[in-house]
Amino acid sequence: MRSLRRRLLPFLLTAASVGAVTVLIPPALAALGLLPWPQALVLSGLVLLGGAVCGLAAGLLLVRRAVHTLSVEVRTHTRVVTETVAAERLEIAEATEALSEVRATVGRLEGQALPRQRCQIRQDLLAQDRDNFEQHVAWTELREHLDVPAFMPSLRGWAASPDLMRLVVRHIDRLQPGLVVECGSGASSIWMGYALRRQGRGRVVAIEHEVHYAEQTRAMVAEHGLDNVVEVRLAPLVEIDPSSLTGSDGEEFTTADRWYDTSALSDLDGIGLLLVDGPPESTGRQARYQALPTFWPNLADDAVIVLDDTNRKDERALGERWLEEYPELRRAEEPAEKGAHVFSRKGA
Repeated sequence: MRSLRRRLLPFLLTAASVGAVTVLIPPALAALGLLPWPQALVLSGLVLLGGAVCGLAAGLLLVRRAVHTLSVEVRTHTRVVTETVAAERLEIAEATEALSEVRATVGRLEGQALPRQRCQIRQDLLAQDRDNFEQHVAWTELREHLDVPAFMPSLRGWAASPDLMRLVVRHIDRLQPGLVVECGSGASSIWMGYALRRQGRGRVVAIEHEVHYAEQTRAMVAEHGLDNVVEVRLAPLVEIDPSSLTGSDGEEFTTADRWYDTSALSDLDGIGLLLVDGPPESTGRQARYQALPTFWPNLADDAVIVLDDTNRKDERALGERWLEEYPELRRAEEPAEKGAHVFSRKGA
């Protein structure tokens, strides 16, 4: 509208100037005696009337154009507002639908999943409580049975659990082995050392591939005065030929390609108990399989092999391989926190 006024302003000024000049012409002619005054006044009145009519017409034109422009702006604004309101309504509808889905999901969780989760958590806590109690009982029985000092290396976690140690000590008492070999070293080496000292014979050879852990275990051995019973032997992991196997689920995989350096183990003969608790799982698939093929010729006839961590799929699978490759073996599954399988010769 402002642009229209700017365009018409020069025209209106020109028209007003021309009109003013035209109105003054009849009086000028009358003053010169060229036109009678009555006619001059009539002509000036007609000119003024014509100017007024033209001004009114111009004003009506401006009003008409202004109304048209306003109408266009109103329609445009109405369309924008309508589209905005429609979009907001659509968003509100989508948000309402999403909220309804969330409410339905929450309702399902409250009605189904949460009760199951609460039940599962309650069962897990009860199982953990029972397991903690069993480990405390096993720890207490071990201390009383072996009559050990007050400050003993802790069991559980990375170390063997008390219930596994109790199982091992029970077999040591029964077999009274002259040689116990442990794949791995740590707190369990100390506890087995006390078990052998109690029976008055035998020794433990703990095989360790890490220098740092070997030194730690040797320090514990010296602290407990078991140097004449427990030997920690360093045997780094070296490359071996891996095997390509197919799992029970049809998956093809390659076994671990490293195991203890056997050159450090050649003199171990007459093994009465073999505790397989290493190498670590990170070494590769079925990392502990090699223990039985390596030590089989050196086992006593009544020897017992204890395999730890049989709650793990890998340990159970390698135990199956042992049974297939050594049909004279039998296996007993023992209740233990991390799972334990005990292998021995049939009839032994």
